[in-house]
Amino acid sequence: MKQLSRFFIVAVIITASASFVKAQTSTPPVLPDFSALIKTGKIELEFISGFRDVMHIGVQRSIDSVLNFSTIAYVSNPNNYRNSFVDIKPLPGSNYYRLFIQFNNGRYIYTKTLMAVPDSTIDASKKLQLADVKEAIAAQQAANGTADGKGKEEEPKPVKIVWHPSNYVYTTADGNVNIRLPDAAQKKYSVKFFEPDGSFLFEIKEVKEPFLILEKAIFLHAGWFNFEIFENGKSYEKWNLFIPLIYRN
Repeated sequence: MKQLSRFFIVAVIITASASFVKAQTSTPPVLPDFSALIKTGKIELEFISGFRDVMHIGVQRSIDSVLNFSTIAYVSNPNNYRNSFVDIKPLPGSNYYRLFIQFNNGRYIYTKTLMAVPDSTIDASKKLQLADVKEAIAAQQAANGTADGKGKEEEPKPVKIVWHPSNYVYTTADGNVNIRLPDAAQKKYSVKFFEPDGSFLFEIKEVKEPFLILEKAIFLHAGWFNFEIFENGKSYEKWNLFIPLIYRN
């Protein structure tokens, strides 16, 4: 009975260890498959290649998944077994990718097209609330005070903000901006973004999906931004959002 118990314990440990190793050593897909994951402020493409004599691998991007693909970069070492590319300036809205692989003999192939999806290992479900914004601003003020030579002992002044997060356009814990319009397929929505002084930033002319993630890199800097949602050309909601300089993964 004791031997059986020992065997059971050892079996459990081995199984748990195997599961842990598998989770820690997960590998990306093999070409022509690849992965495109939304990280914190960037999109990362990963793949394993069994191809050799590759001249170059071009990363192509589009916002409509069918047309208007353009080559945004080339993979640094196209003959590496495992490779990756990071898009640090993704486009507003959905980002679609495909790889153009050209061989030394002149032949070439295209991979299938993938839409970038959120990285499931990053918990970004928490919507930034007023307390989070105040904490982020106070932390930044304290950091600026230290950088300016005012010393670490100086307490930041209380931050007075009157604000509440939108239910449609809001920042999450990873610093990215979410657009959630459940009836987007039935109605024609568009969203415009502005700097606090009213300067126009960019526009999503038609929100076709009920849920979109805008990577924080699109906004170029941290801080406050204004937005306006339009339904069939008429103003639906006009408010603002905050992107923290320091965010959580």
